Amino acid sequence: MTTLVTGSSGHLGTGLMRALGDEAVGADLLAGPDTHVVGDLADRAVARRALEGVDAVIHTATLHKPHIGSHTRADFIATNLTATLNLLEEAVAAGVGRFIFTSTTSAFGRALTPAAGEPAAWITEDVVPRPRNVYGASKCAAEDLCELIHRDHGLPVLILRTSRFFPETDDRADAHVYADLNLKVNELLYRRVDLEDAVRAHLDALEAAPAVGFGRYIISATTPFTPADAPALAADAPAVVARLFPEYETVFAERGWTMLATIERVYDNARARRDLGWAPRLDFGYALERLARGEDPRSDLAREVGAKGYHAQPTGVYTTRGRPA
Repeated sequence: MTTLVTGSSGHLGTGLMRALGDEAVGADLLAGPDTHVVGDLADRAVARRALEGVDAVIHTATLHKPHIGSHTRADFIATNLTATLNLLEEAVAAGVGRFIFTSTTSAFGRALTPAAGEPAAWITEDVVPRPRNVYGASKCAAEDLCELIHRDHGLPVLILRTSRFFPETDDRADAHVYADLNLKVNELLYRRVDLEDAVRAHLDALEAAPAVGFGRYIISATTPFTPADAPALAADAPAVVARLFPEYETVFAERGWTMLATIERVYDNARARRDLGWAPRLDFGYALERLARGEDPRSDLAREVGAKGYHAQPTGVYTTRGRPA
């Protein structure tokens, strides 16, 4: 099965190209060692050319949240909507058998933030998105196009709402009180997925798509929490983590690390594990075990791919392409 991977010069795209090997064709606006078709997929002719001889599509190419300050809303519409529509319609015309769309948990937007004094938000696929910005709005609209094409033409389409897997430094001001790796390990509890597991989710979705037909799935590391923990997470997250992982305090203390004081939302990946047969392994417990042995908690793939950046020139914490991990 020949699979088109869009965004093949990017972080997730590179991981997918390595996993798929000779069975993949890469397309990206930027040239790279894994990219065979260089061009803008918002151009219908480029999309059509990229789909020649293809049996399946994994569409990861997108403008991200960090591009909001450097790109217009029209840019987001062209990249996140027009390119997606081009690929969907050309995939139908070419007889492609399955289509995987990489979306984002940012699509949930304002639904991720509970009111003051409320428990942590428990986020499943049933939560109604409330986009916060043009990134979330454009990804929600692209998801709707995916559903429309499936309903009208029968193309099997699965949408993967991925949580954070980028290696770049967080852009939130309050995040800088933590060492970068400290914060990323903390996030494995509720809002992050390692690149290896994100890649595996996309490959499992490829296999499952014909049988499933259509679906939206949260792709995040398996949380150790349950909905019953939500009130305590909003009030005293370290106490909840210590109950589940008594060893974490020693492992963190050896590095001068700290746990988040509160956790405001938790992503639940149960539906993806059930429907896709996805078995993510790089969760908070796995990271603790690696740290206790003096090892890097990230997967080999995440370290090998490293950081890609989001801009051709430095813009704040989102630095140039090719920056080391």
